[in-house]
Amino acid sequence: MANIYNAAEIIDMGIAKEKKRRDFYGLAAAKFKERDMKKLFTDLRDWEETHIKKFAEIRDEVEDLDITESYSGEFESYIKAMVDDKLYAQVSPQEFAKNVKTPLAAIQYGISFEKDAILFFNELLTYMPPIHKEQVRELIDEEKKHIIYLIDLKRNYVE
Repeated sequence: MANIYNAAEIIDMGIAKEKKRRDFYGLAAAKFKERDMKKLFTDLRDWEETHIKKFAEIRDEVEDLDITESYSGEFESYIKAMVDDKLYAQVSPQEFAKNVKTPLAAIQYGISFEKDAILFFNELLTYMPPIHKEQVRELIDEEKKHIIYLIDLKRNYVE
């Protein structure tokens, strides 16, 4: 018998990732003194906070929708792999301080986080009812803009 997952549980996983990205950007904003770096990471932090709120609204609307697996354990294994990875383990203040010493390193981590968000949200579309797909696509478009901002800024820094 296939397991059934509530769509709200999936969105909660996305929210957890958004919170990790928000925390990373907050740490980066606090670490760097350069005005453009501080502003960029503060803006990215605030944008992630907006995404958290948007996803919470979507979650509240899809509370009762269920997702069916094609075989037992399929969805849980896949989503766990998508959420619980090394990249997100490096967001703690200790790991951040150890791994991010330059603006370029922070920018590169940010690019990786944004790419991860796009991948996760694209997968999330598979499980969204049609009424919410456009909202998720808008969030994907915002994450793409974040990547563009980071890549543009990356051009200014050379190690």
